[in-house]
Amino acid sequence: MTPFRYPLRIQFVDTDASGRIHYTALMRHFETAEAEFFRHIGHPYNHIEDREVSLPRVHVEADYLAALTYDDQVEVEVTVERVGEKSYTLAFRVFRAHTLAAKGKLVIACMDRATQRSRSLPPSLRQVLLRQTATT
Repeated sequence: MTPFRYPLRIQFVDTDASGRIHYTALMRHFETAEAEFFRHIGHPYNHIEDREVSLPRVHVEADYLAALTYDDQVEVEVTVERVGEKSYTLAFRVFRAHTLAAKGKLVIACMDRATQRSRSLPPSLRQVLLRQTATT
């Protein structure tokens, strides 16, 4: 199966005084691609998160390997790297003109809204993530 890729363009607001992407902007692009990935696999976030469960990010990381500047067209690749009992890890790779320009990860935990404590992933979410891990 081909990994999911989401095309986007680096906006002026994404850049800093050096003319390159600001480090925080990449996280927004990761989250945009993440939401589209879940929509693509038929499990959009508005079906996952309900009044009982939320999915906070508990670890984020990024490596910037090549300059990303205003108006660059890029593709953000999303893969499921790991599925645990109470969390999962998504890996991202950002390509500009077929060159790997950045990569990163998000670790996303499952939290009970009432208790504000971690809890097991909903079974339907865990199953769809495991299917993506096996096929990507």
